[in-house]
Amino acid sequence: MARSGSEFLPLLPRRNARLDSFLKRNTERALYERIRTYEPCVVVSDVINKVYMYAVLSDERVYLTEYPPRALTAAVSFGRVRDIELVNDLPDFLSTKDRERCQHIRITYVPENPADKGRDWLQREKKAGLPPVAPPSRRASHCPIKAHDLKGYPADSWRREEEEEQLQPALKTGRSASCPDPETLGLRRLRHPPDSPSSPSEGSLETAESGQVSGRIGSMLTRLLRRERANAGEEREAELHLYAVSQTSTLYLHLQSSWSSFVTRSTLLLDPRHRRRCAASPDAISAERTAHLFSQLSSELLQDGLGVENLYLLLQELRTAAHRSVTLRRLFWRSSEVFLFLVQTLEECLHGCRRLGGGSAADQLLLSSLIVQTLAVMFRETEVEAARSSLLLAKRGALISRLLLAVLCDPDGAKHSRGSVPDSEVNLLLLSLQRCVQICYKTVSNLCLLQLQALLSEYLDAACSLLFELLLLGYESSRCFHGNSFVSVSWMLKVLQPHPHLLPFIRHQAQQLLQVLSDQNRSILSPGQAVLLFQRCRLLLACLQYSNQLGQHLQSHFREEFRYAVTPSSAEEKLQPHYPICRPTVRLVQCIVTLLQHR
Repeated sequence: MARSGSEFLPLLPRRNARLDSFLKRNTERALYERIRTYEPCVVVSDVINKVYMYAVLSDERVYLTEYPPRALTAAVSFGRVRDIELVNDLPDFLSTKDRERCQHIRITYVPENPADKGRDWLQREKKAGLPPVAPPSRRASHCPIKAHDLKGYPADSWRREEEEEQLQPALKTGRSASCPDPETLGLRRLRHPPDSPSSPSEGSLETAESGQVSGRIGSMLTRLLRRERANAGEEREAELHLYAVSQTSTLYLHLQSSWSSFVTRSTLLLDPRHRRRCAASPDAISAERTAHLFSQLSSELLQDGLGVENLYLLLQELRTAAHRSVTLRRLFWRSSEVFLFLVQTLEECLHGCRRLGGGSAADQLLLSSLIVQTLAVMFRETEVEAARSSLLLAKRGALISRLLLAVLCDPDGAKHSRGSVPDSEVNLLLLSLQRCVQICYKTVSNLCLLQLQALLSEYLDAACSLLFELLLLGYESSRCFHGNSFVSVSWMLKVLQPHPHLLPFIRHQAQQLLQVLSDQNRSILSPGQAVLLFQRCRLLLACLQYSNQLGQHLQSHFREEFRYAVTPSSAEEKLQPHYPICRPTVRLVQCIVTLLQHR
């Protein structure tokens, strides 16, 4: 390897022996294996006031635990997140040094029990030891109240273990960072959640009002409560603020990645066919058994003289297993031979001077689609796998460059190339049609071309999904290495710039987006089509943001069409509101339209 493993450290989570041991002891194995990262940060919400805690990220939730850890609580489910963003500010509760290197992350989400929010307005002032109310600029919110303890620590206690772990930020002295009472923490315990406390009666609410506020304010709150009950079905947003006091923090990166993976996976699981494909075996397979089976499959893939048909069947088996097991996806990156074999096979299928095993053009496209789909699955939820970073970033991203150049092809290849139609297959079909050879030859040729166009369209969709995963890698690398990264989104687009099929490929993706959103049939997209729309939007947005050549090309060819046909409302009409990927897709469409119109 050209680079040592230590140079890839910014891409990977920093390990903490004490917290790691705590998580192993106090979580189920299935949850522990799906924890992506953890990081210390200062937590602020409406019920937590500047408490130094650990944020623990899994595939589905953000967990919080004390510093040092004593209890793990689930704070936010990614299924209820509306936005995750960086806030450009200087927190006044930090010292000058920590203030300048702090990353302020704001998670906007919908609480699980929004209907009870109004009642907590009346109870909040009665709580002993209640922290200060959040500033008026933040939206008021309420996290579900549970009866388990999660005590905080004063600011002075942060310094007690500074020499041991060197993770604590410097807070100003004199300001308390203690956690509120357990009843007001608003976080859900991981194990053995208690029953929710019964809601106070209407009479007790009125008594509380009369005892705490004047009659005029009490009547106003009563009207507000009635209005809230009437609008109980409306979503109310809350905010969780995480302050990571480190310039090399990857917390925001992993939050965005985990959220994106969650909405993609949960949307795809709405499709019954995809759900059956990803369904795990009733008998759980151990990690050792998975490693043994993957080793067998790898050996069969890498054997000499493997025909196209057998290769296709083995890749189908690999893709199915990868859908079901994140352990297998991690093993894939630890075995670089399989990745290299797939990249080389893709190069030969699409751009090689020979055809594998003498297969037809249709066979080549089928195999290429399967290879690209398999690679796209392998990228999912493996961001923190050290072997993946080492392999892809070695030799200044040589393998990424090969994969980027291999995945593109001419979208009009089936129309322009008569050689793509296998004459031998056509002749076989024409043996019994001697009297009308010319007419039938033309008919069969057209059928073959239609088949190739359908297979090519399937491949281009798969290529878009793989490029989406590669762009995510570019975002990760550029943020982790802070301007010193060679593997960034801009670098990837520069690698693709000399490719002869780059502009036709991007033009095809834009045309597909235009075709979907301008469809007047008002047909609703399936979950798989919705995910593809999201990935296509991310690809086009990256082209507009990071490449002047591609941005100008899209503006000159699609500005007017997008102005009238591609709108957030048209995206909402195509997506079911219960699709988790609906809101992120609508936001991407809005960004694309804005950039095209104001570029």
